[in-house]
Amino acid sequence: MALKLWDLAGAEDDRRFSPYCWRAKLALAHKGLAAETIPWRFTEQDAIAFSGQDKVPVLIDGDKEIHDSWAIACHLEDEYPVNPLFGSPQARSLSFGFKIWVEATLPGPINRAIMPDLFAALHDRDKAYFRASREKRFGRTLEEVGAEPEKAVQELRGALLPVRKQLVEEPFVCGAHPGFADYILFGAFQWARAVSPRRLLEPDDPVFAWRERLLDLYDGLARKARGYPVWA
Repeated sequence: MALKLWDLAGAEDDRRFSPYCWRAKLALAHKGLAAETIPWRFTEQDAIAFSGQDKVPVLIDGDKEIHDSWAIACHLEDEYPVNPLFGSPQARSLSFGFKIWVEATLPGPINRAIMPDLFAALHDRDKAYFRASREKRFGRTLEEVGAEPEKAVQELRGALLPVRKQLVEEPFVCGAHPGFADYILFGAFQWARAVSPRRLLEPDDPVFAWRERLLDLYDGLARKARGYPVWA
């Protein structure tokens, strides 16, 4: 049965920038599963109304509908046990804790670092929705959010210290081989790379080398996606 994944797109159909969708796509690739990815935009909520909510990723697997990147990863792990994403119940629990840390720590500085580029990369019909919803969320204009991008980059680099220390010792967040925790973190960087040329990491940063390894996984799935080069 073919799998289908609704995947957030920018102005171009192949500019796919959702960090959560990237988590799901890398999880599918990790499992060796092919899925049709369907471009979706913020104002196309009717297209995923069948899921009972208004966000992507949304996965159809046979007669099952799964939404939310974490739920998708757990579904894939349970239904397709080859090539584990977690490897044990304990690792699944730790990955969930890592997910909470990533989502609490990284979106803020990344948003502030890339906001003008992110807004410019949206499809025209999404821009009014995005501005209204994000300005309500942030309590200030998009221009104010993105007013000090270099300060935001420095904040991001500082926040990555725990991961940096781990990646000095091991090639992946999950150890010798990548797992879903790697994809959780990588999604944030691929979000930025898809829409902005801003340099988030220095080449001598262990996180930079880790990101290079993730970009090359699965025949360069992420590196081949539309986006800006990661400048060394």
